[in-house]
Amino acid sequence: MKILLVAPGPNEHKKVKLVPFPQASLPLLAALTPPQHEVVIVDERAEYVPFEEQFDLVGITAMTATSQRAYQIADRFREKGTKVVLGGMHPSACPEEALQHADAVVIGEAEGLWEQLLEDLEKGELKKTYTREDFPAIYRLPPSRLDLLKCRYLLKYVFQTTRGCPHGCSFCSVSRFMGRKYRHRDIDNVIEEVSLYQDKTRIIGFLDDNIVSNPRYSKELFRALIPLKKKWVSQGTLNIADDDELISLAQKSGCIALFVGIESVNEEILKNAHKSFNKVKNYKRLIEKFHQHGIMIIGSFVFGFDEDDTSVFQKTLEFIEDAKIDFAQFSILTPLPGTEIFYQLKNENRIFTYDWSKYDFAHVVYQPARMTAEELQKGYNEVFRKFYSWPLAWKRVLRNWKYLHYFIPATLYYNWVSRHPKELPNSIPEAT
Repeated sequence: MKILLVAPGPNEHKKVKLVPFPQASLPLLAALTPPQHEVVIVDERAEYVPFEEQFDLVGITAMTATSQRAYQIADRFREKGTKVVLGGMHPSACPEEALQHADAVVIGEAEGLWEQLLEDLEKGELKKTYTREDFPAIYRLPPSRLDLLKCRYLLKYVFQTTRGCPHGCSFCSVSRFMGRKYRHRDIDNVIEEVSLYQDKTRIIGFLDDNIVSNPRYSKELFRALIPLKKKWVSQGTLNIADDDELISLAQKSGCIALFVGIESVNEEILKNAHKSFNKVKNYKRLIEKFHQHGIMIIGSFVFGFDEDDTSVFQKTLEFIEDAKIDFAQFSILTPLPGTEIFYQLKNENRIFTYDWSKYDFAHVVYQPARMTAEELQKGYNEVFRKFYSWPLAWKRVLRNWKYLHYFIPATLYYNWVSRHPKELPNSIPEAT
């Protein structure tokens, strides 16, 4: 069979020249596909979907923000008689909705289900849904088919060592989609995959939600990475800095930046969001320890919790500057389907649009408690613009002069994003 795998973009016509990093699930699906089949991967953020070509199967992965575009792509292929399967976070949370646009829906992680789906399709016995009661073992995985990615990425060579998260933060869908227990890959399996690209790149990424979730495992992984002499970035928690051996090994293995979910500088917010393991009083001390080890911090901040008022924006900016955070990812609290915050806001009748395309963490889709929706949207836009304004950006560039060849392209990207402010949604569709 000839199989097309698609990561939807915002729309059919808008393209970018440089994509931050690839959708990791599609190269892995290609690796799980038996070799007698031909696989094509398209990232619609930078490429056009080849609607004019003939395929035996089209697989589309969708997050909530890209689900409407995924449905449009699916409908066009189905009009031609092509079989379409949908998967990913949003179809897993809303399978009945997704089935209106697909011949089959994969619910949850695809290992084992994808292979069965392909067998059923060849037999003409395709089922409507493919799901399991447990979570798949990831101890040994085939190398992802990164060679099938054609567009330009800021960080192309990305890998995964763990899945799952026990924390259950109220606004996060990871624990629901991947479980509340950490699962780990065999370290030799990870090193074998990374080594395939030894001559391709010096910098790699690990797309784990928390690469330091199990310190014993992480230390062993970092020791195994040292001989490869790679530079790497990933996600984790600030608490890594409390373990001197762990942060030292992270530095020696090539860690140059860690994406950290700081979320808020308000202790009450963190407690109510089930993220009380973050301690505001420790933030600056831990961040300084990262800097002492040459590791940049990419801080994630979320605006719009019920405890937030309009003062949160300036307070957050002041904290970021004071703590010398190197990059910041700002988000508006977004009630993704299946999360605790979704059910809370829906039950309180505070969600004012179910236009999934606006569920991109950059648009207000609900009524905040202590400010207007307009104030939240404006405050978010202003924080993004101020933090990535050139005067402040250049201060951080000079502070990180050792990493200029990594730092400047990322700064240019975020500066471009900050110059395209978002507006409140106009339409207010009903929930499906």
